[in-house]
Amino acid sequence: MGAEGPGRPPGGDTAPPGGWPADADTALTLNHSGCWDWDLDRGVLHLDGPALELFDLTAAEYDGDPAHLGSRIPAAETARLDVLIAQALRSGRERYGAYFRLRRRDGSMRWTHTQGSIQRDAGGRPYRIIGIVRDATEELSQPAERTTLDVERFRQNGVVELTTAALAHARTVREVLHALERSRGLEQLGAISVIVGMVEDGRIRLIGNSGSDHPPELVLTRIDDPLPLSEVVRTLTPRFIVSREDFAVRYPYVWPYVESVGASAAAYLPLIAQAAPIGAIGLLYRGRHPFTPEERTLLTALTSSIAQSLQRARLFEQEHELAEGLQQAMLPHSLPIVPGLRAAVRYRSARQGRDIGGDWYDVIPLPGGRVAAVVGDVQGHDTHAAAVMGQLRIVLRAYAAEGHSAATVMARASAFLNDLDTGRFATCLYAEADPASGWLRLVRAGHLTPLLRRPDGGCRPFPVMGALPLGLSAYFGKLEYPVTTMEMEPGETLVMFTDGLVEEPGTDLDDGVRALADRVRHAPPGVAAGDMEELADRLCGRSERWPGADDMALVLLHRESTAVSQPGRRLHQRVASGDPQGLAAARHMVRSAARSWRAGERADDVELVTDELATNALLHTDGDAVVTVYPLAGAEPRVRVEVTDRSSTHPQLREPADSSLSGRGLLLVDQLADVWGVESRGTGKCVWCEFGGGGGAGAGGANG
Repeated sequence: MGAEGPGRPPGGDTAPPGGWPADADTALTLNHSGCWDWDLDRGVLHLDGPALELFDLTAAEYDGDPAHLGSRIPAAETARLDVLIAQALRSGRERYGAYFRLRRRDGSMRWTHTQGSIQRDAGGRPYRIIGIVRDATEELSQPAERTTLDVERFRQNGVVELTTAALAHARTVREVLHALERSRGLEQLGAISVIVGMVEDGRIRLIGNSGSDHPPELVLTRIDDPLPLSEVVRTLTPRFIVSREDFAVRYPYVWPYVESVGASAAAYLPLIAQAAPIGAIGLLYRGRHPFTPEERTLLTALTSSIAQSLQRARLFEQEHELAEGLQQAMLPHSLPIVPGLRAAVRYRSARQGRDIGGDWYDVIPLPGGRVAAVVGDVQGHDTHAAAVMGQLRIVLRAYAAEGHSAATVMARASAFLNDLDTGRFATCLYAEADPASGWLRLVRAGHLTPLLRRPDGGCRPFPVMGALPLGLSAYFGKLEYPVTTMEMEPGETLVMFTDGLVEEPGTDLDDGVRALADRVRHAPPGVAAGDMEELADRLCGRSERWPGADDMALVLLHRESTAVSQPGRRLHQRVASGDPQGLAAARHMVRSAARSWRAGERADDVELVTDELATNALLHTDGDAVVTVYPLAGAEPRVRVEVTDRSSTHPQLREPADSSLSGRGLLLVDQLADVWGVESRGTGKCVWCEFGGGGGAGAGGANG
């Protein structure tokens, strides 16, 4: 743009040229520039006419698929652009720009520059990029004193950007090595093989070697060995070997290996992090390689970035191993053996995203031969979530073992979590199973519903009434947890899981649950025979597409096909204080039940012991007593009587004095019952006894 003539106002009386001012299309075309529009959701990249001309393509040759531009953009340039664009999308930037080379139809290479503006929705998700592309060959071919970009410096900067971008999201040592291999940044410098060694306990262990395998004797070496990696670690000084002669003289021990891979020059540089050597890297080259000062500076800068990434990865792995070990220590190490039920559990830590989570499982033995299964997920993915998980699991186990009902266990756990004042909540699924009857009582606190697999292989979600997550229900004063009951048939399997097992990016949670049900449905043949371990392994196998961004817990409860159903239903009779008719009804109930269940020869014993236990409960507690009688499964007829009250004090068997008028009740129970005992039941207790149908009193003896 030039200045106006003296005294002439802008525009003056001169007529403007035709088509003035030029429209955008004219300006872009005259400057060898085109426009493009990339729909990220559909994966369609539109190129206008000038852009197609720049790529030396016709409209008939290009169908909108960005992958089809690979015939024009070299693979190395494509990889670099992919990394830079992905980094821009993840970082939240609004625009980006990049120089790259493209190959014309005649095979000639031209420099090109592109710039894109990223469009995002209200949630920050990128859905579209609108940009321009222009020919930059003339710009980059100007004499050094007139150009704004030095081509060689641009190439070197591109290598640094490419490698740095590839390392930015590598979290483990293995991911760092893969990123170096995938980025191909070092290959652009002419290296044919890259060797990485890390310092471990005064030795150097090779952890990566692209191109070929090292001989076993070079995998683990001492720092004082006369080897190039050891030397640069000792001296913290790079070593550059420019020729095969130089190599053979300075490092005769490794020269045979170097020669076998076709290399004759090398650069060995220390990996330094926090002013200490953590390892070394070696780059092997074909032919004589002089290593200019600029290239040596570039390699030093690159190895500094690589060292920081490896150090960060090693710290992450150490912290992850420690956190995972602590979390595993807070999970149960063994499962109770419950006749009639098979259980299998799994926990899998996350391999992407945060390093630890709050998922847990538990299988808890309960009074009366029952068992409780639990899966849950504490909000958050950090060590605090894991700590809360450990406390919550212990509290749930304690409340359940005390004999509280399923709803009470969940309500008390919610109150406990709220009292911790951590600001966290937890979802949880609690299932109480009676293997004798097959009955399940399920409570769901904001958690995913379980799956039920039938013996014929069919699988479907089993609807369970839900309530607020633990912690939130107490905070809002809504501690009522509805209980869903079901009878699990022999051969059926209950599948309880956390969301980490069904979540995948870009898919709906319901789709993940349906996919899990499909995997259960097509389980191996051994699952039909009750092999829960095989089913658990199958369900927890990682997807190759998505190795798991969240931790997960899984519990399988299988009622064995050989399980014998309870031969009769439970009978209950509540006896109030001062209610002789209620006590008489309880005696009549247990006598009739014993006769109906082929234990008639013991009917007198059953009635007498029931009367004694119920009377003691009414005399020594403030509330009512509940008498329960039911038959036990087995080859021989057997009856169990339970008397439950609201006192937590356990009765003690002792010998009364000869002159004492009381204290002989438990002696009578001990003499008449085959076996008896006491169990905690919530805030109260249950005194139980069993009678066989074979006649005669048992040996007695407290069993609890």
